Amino acid sequence: MDAATLWERYRNWLYYHEALGLYVDVSRVDFDDAFVAGLKPKFDKAFRDMAALESGAIANPDENRMVGHYWLRDPDLAPTPEIEAEITDTLEQIETFVAKVRAGKVHPPNGDRFTDILSIGIGGSALGPEFVADALAPKDAPLDVRFIDNTDPAGIDRTLYELRDRLDRTLVIVISKSGGTPETRNGMLEVQHAFAQRGLDFAKQAIAITGVDSKLDRTAEAEGWLARFPMADWVGGRTSELSSVGLPAAALQGIDIRALLAGAREMDAATRIPDIKTNPAALLALAWYRAGNGKGEKDMVVLPYKDSLLLFSRYLQQLVMESLGKEKDLDGNVVRQGIAVYGNKGSTDQHAYVQQLREGIPNFFVTFIEVLEDREGDSPELEPGITSGDYLSGFLQGTRKALFENGRGSITVTVPRVSPRSVGALIALYERAVGLYASLINVNAYHQPGVEAGKKAAAVVLDLQKQVVELLQSSGKPMTLEEIAEQVGCPQEIETIYKILRHLHANQRGITLVGNLGRPSSWQVSAV
Repeated sequence: MDAATLWERYRNWLYYHEALGLYVDVSRVDFDDAFVAGLKPKFDKAFRDMAALESGAIANPDENRMVGHYWLRDPDLAPTPEIEAEITDTLEQIETFVAKVRAGKVHPPNGDRFTDILSIGIGGSALGPEFVADALAPKDAPLDVRFIDNTDPAGIDRTLYELRDRLDRTLVIVISKSGGTPETRNGMLEVQHAFAQRGLDFAKQAIAITGVDSKLDRTAEAEGWLARFPMADWVGGRTSELSSVGLPAAALQGIDIRALLAGAREMDAATRIPDIKTNPAALLALAWYRAGNGKGEKDMVVLPYKDSLLLFSRYLQQLVMESLGKEKDLDGNVVRQGIAVYGNKGSTDQHAYVQQLREGIPNFFVTFIEVLEDREGDSPELEPGITSGDYLSGFLQGTRKALFENGRGSITVTVPRVSPRSVGALIALYERAVGLYASLINVNAYHQPGVEAGKKAAAVVLDLQKQVVELLQSSGKPMTLEEIAEQVGCPQEIETIYKILRHLHANQRGITLVGNLGRPSSWQVSAV
């Protein structure tokens, strides 16, 4: 394709949202007019599906739930007056609480102001808040934020060590819809232990974000925590950043949450338009479908050319992969759908994996995230007429061109600057693109049976661990792995038992192990 034809194609397919200053360019994905026309019936259905979703249709039949994250930024769209009031009341409660913290009216028992935030959550309760904090927190944020987003003891220790001199001035946010999510519960218990060791009253420095009348909600009420904010049943974790999950921490850091919501609301309006060419989310879904033949045959590589957007690829991993990674379609057919997402940042990617992207296995398509504004204020010239921002822009354009010249497609999403409004718009853009694409491939984007299966399997392992330890403690004699497996009635789980005992032994957890560590068949295991 010659330069003139490429330029014509670029102009023909470029989307621009004037109010947001946002561009979407899908011209470097190799679809043609016939392909678009062939997909039109599927898109017509997708637009109807999204309209039904926003009107309150049950989207998650497994849990009989609506999916209403769109109502969060436009409560007038809520299907009932009660839900509309819930949204507006929760936002007002958040803003009132944050104002009191910022003014020192809500403060720790041993100080006049909170200086730090420790947010405890997992999955959507962590990825969204982490992304927004990294992208938007001002340099002089009134409170610094840290996250416990895993049940890794060493990771928890490192985070608590960083707060060692300020734990008594740290506001803890515990986020769990059910109140029983193991990773979040574990993080909370670890932090409560750290508070107790310091003689601090955890309840006087904690807030809960959870479902109404959940176990966590009841605990927070009984113990007199500083505040409780409701997590709506109709908001899923991966679409929860603009709910009570993400807004309190963002507001406490000095991020304009009303602007976040406004950007998302403007993008929602743009992505409701039932026309492929004038709907930016539909253009993304079209490009994804073409790139992977509607079967997820190519991975999505996300390359933000801005340091503050580094975590956007992690955020999109959950949004895209948990929504689209499904074994069966809506008709019960085994389809094994999904799009794998990974990413780096420009121009770091120049020195990391662009070599493979250009010349290796063509099993991907790239999404460049471009930011037009280099920095606040003027940039020094590093050489006549050239700044560091010019280099960054040049690397993006050069990488896009080099990939296309070797037959590798790409999408470019451009925003004027990294601001609350543009970040809100990006979140909304990809939420809608995922919803539209899910309809195109006939899967349910709003349930996640695979995640639940993993949780259930983990619970089985922990129950087996209790049985093994109880057996060894009551036996009073060394036993082989085979004997242990047989006596707990799980001979088929001998490998799991081996790994349980190896972990307990490595952490000196009351297990004596005699034998060659590399030859499990030689082991003799007993309780200390």
